[in-house]
Amino acid sequence: MRGDRSEVSLVTGNKILFHEEDENNWATVKSHPREHHRPMSRINKNVVLALLTLTSSALLLFQLYYYKHYLSARNGPGSSKSKGNRVGFDSTQWRAVKKFIMLTSSQNVPVFLIDPWILESINKNFEQVKNASQGLASECRFFCVPRDFTAFALQYHLWKNEDGWFRIAENMGFQCLKTESKDPRLDGIDSLSGTEIPLHYVCKLTTHAIHLVVFHERSGNYLWHGHLRLKGHMDRKFVPFRKLQFGRYPGAFDRPELQQVTVDGLDMLIPKDPGRFLEEVPHSRFIECRYKEARAFLQQYIDDNTVDAMVFRKRAKELLQLAAKTLKELGVPFWLSSGTCLGWYRQCGIIPYSKDVDLGIFIQDYKPDIILAFQEAGLPLKHKFGKVEDSLELSFQGKNDVKLDIFFFYEEADHLWNGGTQARTGKKFKYLFPKFTLCWTEFVDIKVHVPCETVDYIEANYGKTWKIPVKTWDWKSSPPNVQPNGIWPISEWDEVIQLY
Repeated sequence: MRGDRSEVSLVTGNKILFHEEDENNWATVKSHPREHHRPMSRINKNVVLALLTLTSSALLLFQLYYYKHYLSARNGPGSSKSKGNRVGFDSTQWRAVKKFIMLTSSQNVPVFLIDPWILESINKNFEQVKNASQGLASECRFFCVPRDFTAFALQYHLWKNEDGWFRIAENMGFQCLKTESKDPRLDGIDSLSGTEIPLHYVCKLTTHAIHLVVFHERSGNYLWHGHLRLKGHMDRKFVPFRKLQFGRYPGAFDRPELQQVTVDGLDMLIPKDPGRFLEEVPHSRFIECRYKEARAFLQQYIDDNTVDAMVFRKRAKELLQLAAKTLKELGVPFWLSSGTCLGWYRQCGIIPYSKDVDLGIFIQDYKPDIILAFQEAGLPLKHKFGKVEDSLELSFQGKNDVKLDIFFFYEEADHLWNGGTQARTGKKFKYLFPKFTLCWTEFVDIKVHVPCETVDYIEANYGKTWKIPVKTWDWKSSPPNVQPNGIWPISEWDEVIQLY
């Protein structure tokens, strides 16, 4: 350049234009020297810059309109294949879950989502979740709501490298806490009862924590997790443990079938039937058999190991397993009652002199086809007492004189009761129980219900001395909770007293 002249180069297409300003502040635009020179109108440089700015702004607005209306309409409101802004994906929770999924995937740890809040949201929007796998999610809907925890689970027998996973998690920035306890599956074996197993991991990344619940296989093809109990040296302020949705008590679940889905852009496994799993969560509490007390009982009262006793236990076990299978297929919940419940709680086994198997069912769960279902399973009806509205009791004949008794329970304002009927006289009896809830336990290698308030239930039926074996028992007078309940009218005997 010469003197005080300024020069600005502009690129337009494949031409290079030079703008020269002379002493009189007039603009002359020249093409590249190799091209033919053509004079242009003299235009103030500010006007040129203003036109360029206006053109750029118009182009930008057009692009925004295009992305908003054209692409969103083509890809749908829940996904976008563009690389535009993704709403909510910078949340602490989403980043923690993403890093956890990356960690478990890299180590082949088969975790699956069990968080009730998120599973419920997925269940309500399942079609949208299934469609999300077709494109990149444009909005974080499930993992971006501010929460303290996200819960996952794994089946321990599929975990191949626990120690290595723990170290890698800490290297990735997670702070992890691990809880262990004795393996309850080995409590019945003295030499192995001290073996500890992992129960829970809580891994925190900044302000969000992943709760990894460790499921263990149990007899009967179900999954069990333990109680999250902090030991003395553990930091109780590590996370707000009281907000955890798993670990307040041991839990039992049917083994879920899993499926892979994409949630908020993250690939993960969830139960194939989220609704079924969610139904199990509030009713999953599990009670262990009291092996220590059972051993003490059997040391004080020598167990009957005669051939007859062993044969009866085997047949009673088979009958209970068949009854449980039949009722499960019907969708009828039940629990161990009377002497069968007492045997489980007192000695972790079947009382050999009881001669039957006792189950309880709430009358609202009664189904008309229950008798036919048991008959088709090879258990003919032995007797039917009472009727659905009052004191119903069913008895089925198992093999070799082992009987299955089913008592139906009715609810009053402050108690529950089941009825009994004397076939010879038509007299009615009523057995009162305090209200109770149901918990899972393991008995004769299957997952079955028992009253959670077990001691109250047993004491109502057998009194405070239930720990002492009683071989002579009169069902009409021995139970402390029995009371007369009138007599059936003779006109109803054909209906309420049916013997087979």
